[in-house]
Amino acid sequence: MLNTVLSILMLAAIALALGAAWIWRRPGMRRQAALMLVLAAVALVNVAIWTVPDGEGRSPAEQLSDAR
Repeated sequence: MLNTVLSILMLAAIALALGAAWIWRRPGMRRQAALMLVLAAVALVNVAIWTVPDGEGRSPAEQLSDAR
């Protein structure tokens, strides 16, 4: 289940970045585009937190699946 959520989050971050690039060209929409880029960055950081391994080589996602 967590893998599905992380995959959807990655797709959402990509869609937000592409949408921000498209909106950036419109006059008066730069603030919304910047906020979309910030949201995409937050989503990517969340995915990184769950998937990047720690010093022992285990990611939080692996630890969660092992606990079951």
